[in-house]
Amino acid sequence: MKKNGGVTLIVVLMAAIGIGAFFGLHAGEKTMRTVVAIRGLLAQIIFFTIPLVIFGFIAPAITSLKEKASAMLGTMLTMAYLSAVGAATFAAIAGYSIIPHLDIPTQIEGLKVLPKAIFSIDIPPIMPVMTALVLAILTGVATIWGDAKNIEKILYEFQSMVLSIVKKIVIPLLPFFVAATFAQMAYTGRLTQQFPVFFKVILIVLLGHFIWLFFLYALSGMVSRKNPWEVIKHYGPVYLTAVGTMSSAATLPVTLSCARKSKVLPQEVTDFAIPLGSTVHLCGSVLTETFFCMTISKMLYGTMPTPETLTLFILLFGIFAVGAPGVPGGTVMASLAIVQSVLGFDADGVGLLLGIFALQDSFGTACNIMGDGALALMLRGLFYDSDGNAKKKKMKNEKLAPSA
Repeated sequence: MKKNGGVTLIVVLMAAIGIGAFFGLHAGEKTMRTVVAIRGLLAQIIFFTIPLVIFGFIAPAITSLKEKASAMLGTMLTMAYLSAVGAATFAAIAGYSIIPHLDIPTQIEGLKVLPKAIFSIDIPPIMPVMTALVLAILTGVATIWGDAKNIEKILYEFQSMVLSIVKKIVIPLLPFFVAATFAQMAYTGRLTQQFPVFFKVILIVLLGHFIWLFFLYALSGMVSRKNPWEVIKHYGPVYLTAVGTMSSAATLPVTLSCARKSKVLPQEVTDFAIPLGSTVHLCGSVLTETFFCMTISKMLYGTMPTPETLTLFILLFGIFAVGAPGVPGGTVMASLAIVQSVLGFDADGVGLLLGIFALQDSFGTACNIMGDGALALMLRGLFYDSDGNAKKKKMKNEKLAPSA
């Protein structure tokens, strides 16, 4: 992209959102059958590339980290867990303070059913997202252990190939995918019927997202001693793409493109932290679901979970969030086991949670992916000096080698 490419992408995505919503409000059933089919095809293509992007960027990024790889990987996972637990704790404190004073409706109006697509094409990814992540990590680590120079060269060439796919195929398709997504939301009634029902709750959650992002970026600025604005200012297209796709993984190509423009993020950190963060760092979704669980508990069961119960839920939720897939609804689906077992939700509670969560899933996703930039900046501060050089003194005893 050119220097003004970010601005152009923002304009295109905003236009896609507006056109899609308007089209969905006025489209008939026959027309929507075509829209559903097109969106399904675009989704198949985009999600097919996601494991390729994850492997293509993380594996060579690990090989470029050399002796820093094991420490940086552990640090990234720890920060993602702490961010999720911190966001959920913040939501819990807000919930205990705010929810008792809200007059929240207890039912959701029915949605219009999407018509069946006129055609469907199944293009399954070559591997699941988590498989690609684990394979990338093991490949990168093994390449370092074995000093496999030829494999390292192949990984870099594969990364270049994937980057070409992202720039020439995925990013051009995203505006059409976003437009079709909003057309479906408008057609089914999410934009005109469901959203107003929980307008207050969603506004509170959105405010919580921005507060948590402010905290993360302020902390990243202190850790790195760099101005976090040098990262945030490039993330406008990322936020809008995440809102449109409702998927951290689907937003990954745009995130990488924008994050690479930041002068304060070394490329090896960007190529490592951003793909990994899109899979393991889901702070916005965790914050949202925690607040919604408290709200639903009050609605259906007459009381919110006790602090002791919610603490156990949050600690376990952080683990589930790190392992949740970065796809629409991935966080809530991964956490249903503890929603039922720890919070005691029945089928009605789970169904209501899924419905409400879907209303804001795009904004939770945007918070997730925006937060990845803050974690990347923290890694920069922990592993690089002010000039962008590796802190070799701290790394000299942390050589990546297999344990005995």
